[in-house]
Amino acid sequence: MSADRRAYHPPMVDQPSSEVPPGAGRGDRARGRVRAHFDRIARQGMPARRRYPYYYEDLYGLIRDQVEPGSTVLDLGSGDGALLASLQPSFGVGVDFSEATVQRARSLHPDLEFVCADIEQLPVQGTFDYVIVSNVVGYLIDVQEFFRQLGRVTHPSSRVIVAYYNFAWEPLLKLAESLGWKTRQPLQSWLSNEGLANLVELADMELVKSGYRTPLPVGPATVTRPLNSLLSAVPLVNRLGLISHVTARPKAGAVDPRIADPTCTVVIPARNERGNVRDAVARMPALGRHTEVVFVEGHSSDGTYEEIEAVVAEHPELDLKVVRQDGKGKGDAVRKGFELASGDVLMILDADLTVPPEDLTKFWAALVEERGEFINGSRLVYPMEDNAMRLANVAGNKVFSLIFSWILGERVTDTLCGTKVLWARDYQRIAANRKMFGDFDPFGDFDLLFGAAHLGLKIREVPVRYRERTYGTTNIDRWRHGVLLARMAVIGARKLRFR
Repeated sequence: MSADRRAYHPPMVDQPSSEVPPGAGRGDRARGRVRAHFDRIARQGMPARRRYPYYYEDLYGLIRDQVEPGSTVLDLGSGDGALLASLQPSFGVGVDFSEATVQRARSLHPDLEFVCADIEQLPVQGTFDYVIVSNVVGYLIDVQEFFRQLGRVTHPSSRVIVAYYNFAWEPLLKLAESLGWKTRQPLQSWLSNEGLANLVELADMELVKSGYRTPLPVGPATVTRPLNSLLSAVPLVNRLGLISHVTARPKAGAVDPRIADPTCTVVIPARNERGNVRDAVARMPALGRHTEVVFVEGHSSDGTYEEIEAVVAEHPELDLKVVRQDGKGKGDAVRKGFELASGDVLMILDADLTVPPEDLTKFWAALVEERGEFINGSRLVYPMEDNAMRLANVAGNKVFSLIFSWILGERVTDTLCGTKVLWARDYQRIAANRKMFGDFDPFGDFDLLFGAAHLGLKIREVPVRYRERTYGTTNIDRWRHGVLLARMAVIGARKLRFR
């Protein structure tokens, strides 16, 4: 995601003072106390970050994992700019109402913009890919109105990332303050994780994910990091994490002006599917302003490539392409097809046509109408034709769906359904982050699912009626591929849950 830097205009604001004027209201007095507190912290050189480096490293890592380097970022309550700088934005703006803190930030990070102002006034113009609100919501006078105003600085694909502390820790934090282990804080609002999620939704935003992190916020990183990774993934125990976090996006239904009339590319991996080629073309619906179909042929022995070439020649009025894949496996074929695709929307359709091409219109609507950002098919909702899937495969898929739903943090009932749909711009982001997982997936499904989950894309499922094959035989070996599924689960858990 990228925004035009020219859309941002540096605001003209009065530099606030830490003095509280006579006759000030309760809100003004509260702001004055908070401003004075952060002025004092800035003059001391941010002692908490020096005293508790692991906590801040983990907090920044939580946010950094969700922010694509090179994006435009607005950090509200930016402090000395350390978090904003670590996100490597192409254009970064920090807002903080402590003059001493802003001056320190400007001297440390001259390549970033910093504004001294009350973040509740939101004194910036233009839109940003990410808006960060870290450890400041408790000081706000009206949190719901603050969240509502964020619509002014976000576009349909923006993410708002909110981090706060878990109030289960309140007694321990107060004890630490009384013992001098922690700087005393002004009185803050009681905001649970569920309360933050509720306020986000009331402000006409849509929750992407929420949770807790870092049950052990202090100690040597070599010990606390693996323990936190483990404990943060355990149900119930993870609710004891010190960090409470919520990620949201503008509500579904907003039209992204960058792609007002999208085009589509349907990639069809085909190996020994000669008898399905003509049907795939004849039944392909028109999708968007223009539909491109890319067949990626996988070294067939039944004349599939020649059949595709013949169909392409017979239909010059259609945008049909065929290419032979370089390697082996569906994952390699999908990546080849996506590299050649020119559409704004990317789709995968298995050449066996067990998922009907006509159903692609449902996937199109779910994506383009902003019901989700990664649309996955599910074959395990509607009744199947008698021989569409063997009983052992159905049972295995259902078990693995529970495991992968936990790993991904999203309900996914069918990881191996071949039909998957996403925006081309999001696929480029997944491809750019592929090094995190490595080249591990012969199917291609998990490369996309894990990448989408890592980027915080909203995953939604479209149920399809799974049909029996009318030509050829399946390329799936249930036992060998069952072992591969287990391996995918281990990789996904290690990278997404136990990182």
